[in-house]
Amino acid sequence: MDRNILRACREDPRRISTDIQVSVTSPNEPVPSRRTIRRRLQVAGLHGRRPVKKPLVSLKNRKARVEWAEQHLSWGPREWANHIWSDESKFNLFGTDSIQWIRRPIGSRYAPQYQCPTVKHEGGSVMVWGCFSDTSMGSLKRIVGTMDRYVYEDILENTMRPWARANLGQSWVFQHDNDAKHTSGHVANWFRRRRVDLLEWPSQSPDLNPIEHMWEELERRLKGVRASNANQKFAQLEAAWKSIPMTVVQTLLDSMPRRCQAVIDAKGYPNKY
Repeated sequence: MDRNILRACREDPRRISTDIQVSVTSPNEPVPSRRTIRRRLQVAGLHGRRPVKKPLVSLKNRKARVEWAEQHLSWGPREWANHIWSDESKFNLFGTDSIQWIRRPIGSRYAPQYQCPTVKHEGGSVMVWGCFSDTSMGSLKRIVGTMDRYVYEDILENTMRPWARANLGQSWVFQHDNDAKHTSGHVANWFRRRRVDLLEWPSQSPDLNPIEHMWEELERRLKGVRASNANQKFAQLEAAWKSIPMTVVQTLLDSMPRRCQAVIDAKGYPNKY
């Protein structure tokens, strides 16, 4: 019975004790209680935990991710030189989107010292676009309102391109993901007119983009810093962005072979990055 319980859980980790109870029960054997099932799973080291949420990746995109990773697995600093990494991100004025836990005595749920203050709609947020290369931190641009293809083209023309030409000269490669506004015909025409080289990018691959960890770095630098309005929040973000040393960039770029290997090992599924 123990083996059947463990097998049922390992076949589908999402099964709850009631489902396992049904799957292991036969007419000639006693029915284990749900409490017994949970206890046996805990003894085997299978504890209930909140799952890590990752995007669902299609078979087509998994294959494309593995192919991309294999093609770039051996790339080093020389190959990644003059590549511009870019993305957008949202930062809350107050609070966090992540789940917060707190340790408290039984019966003290509503005691003030055990409460986490929040405000309606998290107090608003600021959306920004940013980029960086192996030699320079790029500009951080605030996005007001909805970011569509026209707003994105304006960022490319008046923020990204002047910075790139000033810091990287005439030869550089631009990376962005396959968001609809990034790949629209309007934006594609801008890249053709400006003769910008694009890095071929597999869909659903935030784990391959080092700028995702740059956003986490920015979040850490502002942890505990409060902002009363969107303008103040962006000023804080901009100052923290400019203060990020190039050693952080180099560390992220040095991780590219490991990122590629992780995608290959996971057969294209999302991984720890």
